[in-house]
Amino acid sequence: MELSKGEQKEYDTIFYEGYPVGGAGADDDGPIQNGHQLDYLAKRLDGFCSGEVSQFQAMAHKLGLNDITDFINLTYCCQRTTVITDFSDLEQIGKNHAITMNGGAMPMDQYQAVDGRKDALQLIQGGGETVTPFGVVYDNGMKLEPVYNGHQFPVYPYDGLFMVLEVTPKRGLAEGKNPEYLYLPAAEHQIERTLLRIGVTSPHDVQIRIDCNELPEKVDKALDIEHLSGDDLPALNRMCRVIEPLTEADMEKLNAVVLMAGPRDIDEVYALVQNLDQFDFVPCVQTPEEYGRYMIQESGRFEFDENLDSFYNYKQYGEQQLQLEDGQFNEYGYVAYHGTMSLEELMTEDPTEKYQREQGHQMGGLC
Repeated sequence: MELSKGEQKEYDTIFYEGYPVGGAGADDDGPIQNGHQLDYLAKRLDGFCSGEVSQFQAMAHKLGLNDITDFINLTYCCQRTTVITDFSDLEQIGKNHAITMNGGAMPMDQYQAVDGRKDALQLIQGGGETVTPFGVVYDNGMKLEPVYNGHQFPVYPYDGLFMVLEVTPKRGLAEGKNPEYLYLPAAEHQIERTLLRIGVTSPHDVQIRIDCNELPEKVDKALDIEHLSGDDLPALNRMCRVIEPLTEADMEKLNAVVLMAGPRDIDEVYALVQNLDQFDFVPCVQTPEEYGRYMIQESGRFEFDENLDSFYNYKQYGEQQLQLEDGQFNEYGYVAYHGTMSLEELMTEDPTEKYQREQGHQMGGLC
């Protein structure tokens, strides 16, 4: 459906131009709260599929919403509505409606048994529809409930995060206030706004509690996560930020590296993540023979001839490499460190600064 100029202006105002600072839905924090609400709403909408986006847009238009608090609350209930954007397939419309009325999921045998055409006709002929620029919407009795009270946000774990922290002032919450939540990794401005929301300006004045922890298993075990203080917040966020881009294979390698290196604090884990490329990792192998077989057959360092397989001494070669590389086996596979500095130095000193200093000494000696 094409939007008229008036409808397009309304849509742009709601979804692109933001909300009046200090207007409806904002509290005494003014711009701070307004920005925090926008961040939260963006995270909620970012997790929506295309169907949920249509439900959200159509109901926002139907209800005439212009309050960001209402928009946030709508993200928690718009999934109960039915939106039709194409009337050409009544069977599919009816089946989609049936799934919606069953909370968004239903057993396959029940889904296949639905008479989609019949259900679609009952829905359409029953009335109660509202035509919007985003489709014809049926609210199915949806109520806009105050899940978000305009002050404290409901916990909302989303893809890409590793930790959810409940944060409160060390001095305790003011009367009528509830804890705030931080989703790590977070931008610095998001952390600052969250701290301001509970009335503090420094992480030192914050008490934190782990609400959700999705860190790699061995990283979690290496750190005393449950006893972190507000002073640890910057380092914790920095560590989560460097872990975030890692692939699943990288995560497995990180677990193996942490077992090998034995980091003692957040900064040492951070250093290991930053230097993962200085470790060799072969997943799943557990013996010198398996490692030797991998090196000769799969590593690409040799031209393996399967006709000579019985002549290769995989175990002897694996043992030789094990001693040469000073590697080790653990529950994830084989891991070896090939950096130029010791592991202790790697975890406690910035490799870039060390290299620059050594280069400076060498140049001084030459002079």
